[in-house]
Amino acid sequence: MSDAIKYFDNSGRDDELSGGVKLIPITTAKGTFNVWTRRVGNNPTVKVLLLHGGPGGSSDLMSVFDSFFPAAGIEYYHYDQLGSFRSDQPDEPDLWEIDRFVNEVEQVRLALGLNSDNFYLWGQSWGGVLAMEYALAHQHNLKALVISNMVSSFPAYNEYAETFKASMDPDILAELMAFEAAEDYENPRYTDLLIEHHYVYHVLRMPPEQWPDAVNLSFERLNPNVYIPMQGPSELGASGKLENWDRSADLDKIRVPTLTMGATHDTMDPEHMKWMATEVQNGRYHQTNGGHAAQFDDAEVYFEGLIQFIKDVDAGRV
Repeated sequence: MSDAIKYFDNSGRDDELSGGVKLIPITTAKGTFNVWTRRVGNNPTVKVLLLHGGPGGSSDLMSVFDSFFPAAGIEYYHYDQLGSFRSDQPDEPDLWEIDRFVNEVEQVRLALGLNSDNFYLWGQSWGGVLAMEYALAHQHNLKALVISNMVSSFPAYNEYAETFKASMDPDILAELMAFEAAEDYENPRYTDLLIEHHYVYHVLRMPPEQWPDAVNLSFERLNPNVYIPMQGPSELGASGKLENWDRSADLDKIRVPTLTMGATHDTMDPEHMKWMATEVQNGRYHQTNGGHAAQFDDAEVYFEGLIQFIKDVDAGRV
C-alpha cells in the first residue's frame, strides 16, 4: 500500500463512517456538551490539534490546512471549541474562562487518543493563548507546541495596538472612536471603516473582495456571547476578561519544542513573538510577511516554516 493510500485509509478508525468527524462530550460544571472535531489523515507519530481564534471563532480559518498538510503526510484535527459554530453553544456565561477551556482541550485530547509520542498543539490568536495555557498545565502530554500570531501578554498587545491608531488617518480614527464611545459596534459603517483602514493592512492583507469564503464565514459565525466577554467588543484592543492576561514570566517553564510564528504586518508585535522563542527552553521562530491571518496572505512561507518544524521534531532534530 502506497504512503498516500495509507494516509487516507480510514478503515478501522472509529470515525470511518463519518469521514473523520467525531462529536466529543465535554463535562463542565454546567452540564455535558458536545464539541465537533474532524480528523484528516493517518500518521502514528504526527497528530496536530488546531486551536482556532476568537474566543468564539470557528475552525473555518483552518480550512487552508487542507491544501498543505495532506501532502506533508500530517494527521490533523479541525476542532470547534465549546460555544463555537459546529459545537454546542450553551447560554452559560460562567463557562467562558481560560481554565475551563484548558480542561476542555484535555478532554478532547483524551477522546482523540493523543499523547506525548504524537501530540502537536497548534494555536493561533486566542488559540495561541489557549495553547500556552494548556502547555503550562499539561505539557507532559505534548510532543511539540506551536504559538501562531499571538504574544504572551495582552497588556503588550494593547500597547502595540496604539501604534496602529497613531498611524491611522486622524479623522477616520476619530470616527471609529466615536462609534466605540457610543458602543455602536454593530453599525455597518464601523465595520466598513475597520476593514478599509485596519483589516486589509494588519489582519488579512488582501482586497476584501478577494477574501476566501472561509474567512467571510468565520466572521459570520463568530459567537459574540463568547467573544465579547473575553476579548471585549473593540477590534483595536482588548478590554474583556483577557485584558490583563500575561504569561511572559512563565514562558521559561515550557520545555517541549516550541515554534512561535509572527508576521511583519500582524496586529501582534512580531518582535515580541521572536523574543518568546528565546524564552521557552527549546524554541524556534518563523516569520512571514503577512498579517494576523498569515496562513492566507503569505501561505507558502507560513506553511513552509510550520511543516519544516513538525518534520524536524518528528525526526528528532529539535
